[in-house]
Amino acid sequence: MIDGTCQTFVSDCHVRAAVELINHTWDPVVLSALRAGPMRRNDLMGRIAGISDKVLTQALQRLRTRGLIIRQSDDEGMPGRRMAVYQLSPLGESFANGPLAQLARWAAANHAELIEPSTPS
Repeated sequence: MIDGTCQTFVSDCHVRAAVELINHTWDPVVLSALRAGPMRRNDLMGRIAGISDKVLTQALQRLRTRGLIIRQSDDEGMPGRRMAVYQLSPLGESFANGPLAQLARWAAANHAELIEPSTPS
């Protein structure tokens, strides 16, 4: 259903599939952090305030499984020790720079209403 009008209980709803990509609290934050370019895990920890080591590990695994990020080895670390570097995949770039960035712009523009919703009339 490309027009965005999913019927109730339709299992292949495109909106539902897209929302699954941001279903976990930290996944969109990790994707947004990686928009700056490839990073080592410790660099991600430093850029994302409040994320725990365990939660970052889980988010990276989920995002890799979904094909949104790529894990590569970096030989610039200590001799004999390869460091993992994470970066957005082409699919991840299209999501992070497209709908996710638009969602962030919308949230910023409506920040006050999201923090203090208006009371119903």
